Amino acid sequence: MRDFNRPGRSAAMAESGMAATSHPLSTLIALDVLRSGGNAVDAAIAAVAVQCVVEPQSTGVGGDCFLLYSPKGGLPVALNGSGRAPGKATIDWYRDNGFREIAIPSPHAVTIPGAIDAWCTLHARYGTKPLAELLEPAARAAEEGFVVTPRVAFDWSRNEGKLKDPLTAAVYLPQGAAPAAGDRMRNPALAATLRRIGKEGRAGFYEGPVMRDILARLKSLGGLHEAEDFAAQHAEWVEPIHASYRGFEVYECPPNGQGLTVLMMLRILEGYDLGSSSLGEADRLHLIAEATKAAYAVRDAFIGDPAQVAVDVAGFLSEARAKRTRERISLERALPGSAFAEPEHKDTVYLCVVDRDRNAISFINSLFSAFGTGILAPDSGVLLHNRGTSFRLIPGHPNAIAPGKRPMHTIIPAMLMKDARAAMPFGVMGGQFQPVGQVHFLHRLLDQGRDPQQAAEAPRSFAFEGTLRVEHAIPPEVAADLERRGHTIEWLEVPVGGSQAIWIDWQRGVLIGGSEPRKDGLALGY
Repeated sequence: MRDFNRPGRSAAMAESGMAATSHPLSTLIALDVLRSGGNAVDAAIAAVAVQCVVEPQSTGVGGDCFLLYSPKGGLPVALNGSGRAPGKATIDWYRDNGFREIAIPSPHAVTIPGAIDAWCTLHARYGTKPLAELLEPAARAAEEGFVVTPRVAFDWSRNEGKLKDPLTAAVYLPQGAAPAAGDRMRNPALAATLRRIGKEGRAGFYEGPVMRDILARLKSLGGLHEAEDFAAQHAEWVEPIHASYRGFEVYECPPNGQGLTVLMMLRILEGYDLGSSSLGEADRLHLIAEATKAAYAVRDAFIGDPAQVAVDVAGFLSEARAKRTRERISLERALPGSAFAEPEHKDTVYLCVVDRDRNAISFINSLFSAFGTGILAPDSGVLLHNRGTSFRLIPGHPNAIAPGKRPMHTIIPAMLMKDARAAMPFGVMGGQFQPVGQVHFLHRLLDQGRDPQQAAEAPRSFAFEGTLRVEHAIPPEVAADLERRGHTIEWLEVPVGGSQAIWIDWQRGVLIGGSEPRKDGLALGY
């Protein structure tokens, strides 16, 4: 139980259904859907569509998504909604034209957006309410306007520079500057697009006027995209991967996502008693940092699109490999930090929903960098992501760009299972931080016995690019201890990550939810 003498938030508790999102309006819309008879899939689609309007810095219909779905609390299925590179995107073309990397504000950073096809694929198999009904709250918010919440305003103001293109600024800087908290914003063109998708389904985005608007905008900037690339984009049902931790099984989407990184870290940390009173906070953060370095080195060297490169999932998750890694780790001395070559991005939305039948969904949707590329397709109101910046321009690299290839993805929904039954859909937003964020969350929950809200509120650290980045909530004496062990400490000015989770207490019939205190949202049930 939390200390009620200290500031904080109680975990949400309910019996019939619950949603946890990073925006209040999204959570409320999800509950509206559940209370009107919709299931977890219906609620998740409605909620994420709203977030594509009210959190435009983090997500949009011009992005990608991944999800895990546990029907009636059973073993989960996974859907990969990541987009593919255009058919003309050969590594030779980029190298011949002088590219050394793919920059964020560039049409070449735009892989074909995969989110809408994934929503439609999910809805066709598991949805119960009409798609048009589910997308209407988002369309109404875009048409009539929405009130900007504090964290959204904070992120918006930090990224004004990316929105200076006249077409983008007309929508996202309507008064010449980012909106303040409490201001009202509108995007009528996006409202029309959402209603078109609701009426026409997938064809409303990948064919017709919306596709032509996006395509014309990208080609005007030098993009290699063609109409046939949009026609070829399809989400894929895939087999989840999983590993054990403290008597539970943690399920993740397979590569091209970085969920394998989470599981590698957990396999390493399983060999330590992180809940023991003999270990202090500095010990625990140190061990997580060392596991991070080992797992991220594998991520950056070996994870790519499994349709084009082989990824040895079983080998990377083997006990032999985990044991070899633990043998290299010293509790007293930090290993040299890996020099991660991928760019750092933090902007994504994660949500989860559990309904009365205990269908559970873990859902993540992203533009990658804040406001994606900053490129807006003006007639459709679609802001385009920059997922292609993850590609490498190194021949032979597992993540080298190639026609129709999916880049290594940072967005990773997760599902905690116990005895083949869903225990908790959960996830942590934050780009490159997401695997570490999930490990931090599970450590607080399973090793330290905290509830989902307490686990979300706990201070975080991130071993990245040769430094150990720490939030200001970490005590100075803990940071000093970590520095003594050889970590280069960097105090974070912007909080890292954003988590949501819903614990399913099957014995008592209770749902227990937690929502990220660093964001505007909440967990709420009925």
